[in-house]
Amino acid sequence: MSRSRDTSRTARDANAELDMRLVPTKIEPVPRRTRGCPSGGTGGHDRPGTRVPQAPDGMAARTWCSVASAGMSPDEDAEPALTFPDLPRLELDQLLGQLVDRAGEVMAAQGRLRGLLQASQAIVGDLELPVVLRRIVESARTLLGARYAALGVLADAGGLAEFVHTGLDDETVARIGDLPAGRGLLGTVITGGAPIRLRHVADDPRSSGFPPGHPVMESFLGVPIRIREEVFGNLYLTESERGEFSAEDEELARALAATAAVAIDNARLFRAVTVRGEWMAATAAVTREMLDAPGAGPLRLIVERSRELAGADVAVLVRPDADRPDTLRVDIVDAAPGLGDVVDELRFRAYPMRGSVTGEVFTSATALRLIGPDELPGLGPALTAGRFDAGPMLVVPLVGPSRTEGVLTVVRGRGGPVFRDDDLQLVAGFANQAAVALELAEGRTERERLRMLDERERIAADLHDHVIQRLFGAGLSLQAVAARLGGDPQADAQAERLRGVVGDLDDTIARIRTTIFALQQPDDAHGLRVSVLRVVDEAAEVLGFGPALRFTGPADTLSGDDELVDDLVAVLREALTNVAKHAAAAHVEVDLVVDPGAGLVELVVADDGRGPGEGGRRSGLANLQRRAERRGGTFALAPGPGGGSRLTWTAGIT
Repeated sequence: MSRSRDTSRTARDANAELDMRLVPTKIEPVPRRTRGCPSGGTGGHDRPGTRVPQAPDGMAARTWCSVASAGMSPDEDAEPALTFPDLPRLELDQLLGQLVDRAGEVMAAQGRLRGLLQASQAIVGDLELPVVLRRIVESARTLLGARYAALGVLADAGGLAEFVHTGLDDETVARIGDLPAGRGLLGTVITGGAPIRLRHVADDPRSSGFPPGHPVMESFLGVPIRIREEVFGNLYLTESERGEFSAEDEELARALAATAAVAIDNARLFRAVTVRGEWMAATAAVTREMLDAPGAGPLRLIVERSRELAGADVAVLVRPDADRPDTLRVDIVDAAPGLGDVVDELRFRAYPMRGSVTGEVFTSATALRLIGPDELPGLGPALTAGRFDAGPMLVVPLVGPSRTEGVLTVVRGRGGPVFRDDDLQLVAGFANQAAVALELAEGRTERERLRMLDERERIAADLHDHVIQRLFGAGLSLQAVAARLGGDPQADAQAERLRGVVGDLDDTIARIRTTIFALQQPDDAHGLRVSVLRVVDEAAEVLGFGPALRFTGPADTLSGDDELVDDLVAVLREALTNVAKHAAAAHVEVDLVVDPGAGLVELVVADDGRGPGEGGRRSGLANLQRRAERRGGTFALAPGPGGGSRLTWTAGIT
């Protein structure tokens, strides 16, 4: 703009000087003449008898003819004519040349300003940050006439986190290798925070040179991009089309950097709002999943969504080990496509509660943002995997209203962009909301469990007070009738039949009592009966039906002998597994008889399947034999009386 004002001032001065010199100084009569003028000399005849006066000194004859003899006639009287002082033609031509040059400069300045406006429009036309950065670089290169342009995004830990460039083809980029890290001359722009303009890069002592394969670059212009008081990055331009960058180029670059700062700030705000909305949507989805289907499904959703929204490569959830209170065990692992080996490597890994990053976060309930897994030398690495080179990571606790549920770690590969404070706040907030939802879901599950236990208690009471009593009364009546019958073969047969019905009723009563006991036991109960019931329930899923289970004698008196309980459970599980694999049975009965008087416990598993086969692997049966012999008992597997097979295992008790 200052150049435009200088140009206008010069033009006014030149016009004023020209006006002063064109003021007429004398009026002389000039004879009229017809149109025409001699082609040579300073005077002459247009036609015979007509003469044009001599031209003043310093004025061209043709100019004089056009002024003094236009429209004259030899027969007309002379009229006054304008005459001019001497005007050096060279000085006038110089003034006109200056006017033309200044006008050209004004037009060029207008063109560059128009280019700046077009570049600004292109930059602010999008809200995706990667697109905005690319447009800034391309617009700066076009506007300032540079062969190469780049934009370096500053990293929180110093140096450059991202380097967007244009002007280099893919082959050259591959030949150069790693992109600049923000040292040398580029680092000077970062640390100085002021523009740098050079004619020859190599002559500046701050330059650290170029790597092999890098194209030659002479002229250089670097301008910082400031967002309020924060330096977001720097704009670099090299190899000006005019040989070097001018002060005007620097002003345009600074103006473009100011526009770029606004566009970058808008893109970052848009991204922040978008990401926050995605985290809120993920929180709502996790809460719904928790309340609809408590268990591992919602926890996996927490891990997966955390990795996706944080732009991480791996996410790991560790929770306290139920068997080892001083240990955190990996519960769920999620990884980006192509990292399946990392999932297999990290699954079931354990971390100590003391002396590890995850343990420290769990006990202190404080989130951490780390540049790498070894950033805290006094603690064990937050995540180690031989097949994955871990880089920046966030380690956040899942803090609920009453306790910490676990620790969530999201990790990017080494060389990836570091996480920002905003990322830490979003992931930590999401994890805490998920922990609250998890506790709410567990509370609801506990209420459902208590309600189910109350319902079981009611059913058990009804079975005992009504069903069993009625069955017992019916059995007593049938026994009385059977006792009255007799005296002839037909009556004896009927009595025997009634006694068989009474035996079936006793068996039914025993099974109902087993069912009542199972209904009355909480899920976390222990003891021989509970352990046997659990094995039978597990086998029902494999068999496709529930085995009939009957207890005889005080089975719970054996609960204090843990080794005996383990043997009984192992034998029962092996027997039911063999039935499921080989027998193709439709009915299975399990009888557990405890006879303290005889000092014996007997387990019988009978089925209606194909019966025991010949040959085949016998290692499982041999284990059952050794268990029985170690306890002074017996083991037998034989065909059943009505078909199928019958396994009998006994052990001595004290």
